[in-house]
Amino acid sequence: MNLRIFKREVEVPKVDLIKLTLIIILYSLFLVWVKSWMGIIVIPFIIDCYTTKFIPWNWWKKSKNKTLRTVMSWVDAIVFALVAVYFVHLYLFQNYVIPTSSLEKSLLVGDYLFVSKYHYGPRKPQTPLSMPLTQHTMPVIGGKSYIDAIQWDYERVAGLEEIERGDIVVFNYPAGDVATTNPEIIDFHTLCYELGRQLNPELTTDSVNAEEARVVYQKYYNDGKHYMEKNPEMFGEVLYRPVDRRENYVKRCVGLPGNTLEIKNKVIYIDGKAIEQPKNVQFNYNVTLSQRIPEQLRRNLGISIDDLNMYQYTGQLPLTQESYEKLKSNSRLVKEISIVENNYTQGIYPLNGNTGWTVDNYGPVWIPKRGESIKLTPENVAIYERPIVAYEGNSLEVKDGKIFINGKECDSYTFKMDYYWMMGDNRHNSADSRCWGFVPEDHIVGKPLFIWLSLDKDRNWFDGKVRWGRLFRCVESYK
Repeated sequence: MNLRIFKREVEVPKVDLIKLTLIIILYSLFLVWVKSWMGIIVIPFIIDCYTTKFIPWNWWKKSKNKTLRTVMSWVDAIVFALVAVYFVHLYLFQNYVIPTSSLEKSLLVGDYLFVSKYHYGPRKPQTPLSMPLTQHTMPVIGGKSYIDAIQWDYERVAGLEEIERGDIVVFNYPAGDVATTNPEIIDFHTLCYELGRQLNPELTTDSVNAEEARVVYQKYYNDGKHYMEKNPEMFGEVLYRPVDRRENYVKRCVGLPGNTLEIKNKVIYIDGKAIEQPKNVQFNYNVTLSQRIPEQLRRNLGISIDDLNMYQYTGQLPLTQESYEKLKSNSRLVKEISIVENNYTQGIYPLNGNTGWTVDNYGPVWIPKRGESIKLTPENVAIYERPIVAYEGNSLEVKDGKIFINGKECDSYTFKMDYYWMMGDNRHNSADSRCWGFVPEDHIVGKPLFIWLSLDKDRNWFDGKVRWGRLFRCVESYK
């Protein structure tokens, strides 16, 4: 078929014309879906590729050099594959592997998850200039895998559903806005407070009011951060990461925007009502054994080598209710067994507040909801300071019992985003919202749908390394 374009007659095969039409239709539908009208500038290049060919896209095919044609055909195929994979990874789905035991026994270390981004709606990338398929660090050579000179504001495409209580969710680590090049330092902020306490042993937050405690906590943090920055050989270089370049975490959503959450004696209450626990929820138990747990029984109970190592140091084992009952009934093996009462208050969110909360007894705390307001007081401002400052970009000060946001005195704040409360099912061995607080909606990555591979790190390839029974098992929620 001959077309006349810009006073130039172009012969276009019908097959190419059909391909061009289909591609433009699909690409236009994609632009409507993601509401990215700037993408229209790509359409003339697509048309040129199939019709006018002002740009010599396939120049190498006309070369007489056979080696060049072979090499460029591979380059062409690789570039196309990378672009396709990058698009799928960005907007549709990605792979995620469970690195820690925080969700055991619902999800196990070594489970590989197929994570859907379109269920909750994919985000527009905050840092569009990045190496495809990397989170924040270049493989092998190290260093940042993204350029943060250009950053886009948060936008999310409409998804298939909203997050519900009980869903397992993949999200960017909220406390990962500041990190270091030392991979052993997971929580920069908590370490700052711990170092600050060590550097200021004469200071205490006991028997002081909220405003006085805030001053002490601020000194802890500032001194700890300054010490880390002065000692990069020990702590690594301090880094500041955009939202989409923070580590990916996976936890279970137990609190939704607008809920009031409280934990009393290990039981979670939402708006005053106890909610159902996941079937495989775990707690630590003090256990006294008369002999080593037989290998087959260890495997049947789902006790990992890491669990046994923890037992050697603490005398505690993480157990589900079913595992607890089986061990308790084995009187020849178990002398004593009792659930751990965790009363540890340090490292509990908010890190700069005197709440007295623990992982077993926490709150009550109201979870912020977009468009709703909270009355701020010197007593509760520490709980909501991080959402107001770190996630919604304001400044906040407390002077003489008065709260100032962006330099103006305020007694309330209206939130711009929805927030969620995420917890692990391995309740005594999970760093979750009890440690770093709320998860903002702009940190949500996606919804795990199923396990496509599961590898047991405690076994070899000829002794059950692959957990065949877990392959293609759906990731279940509880309602």
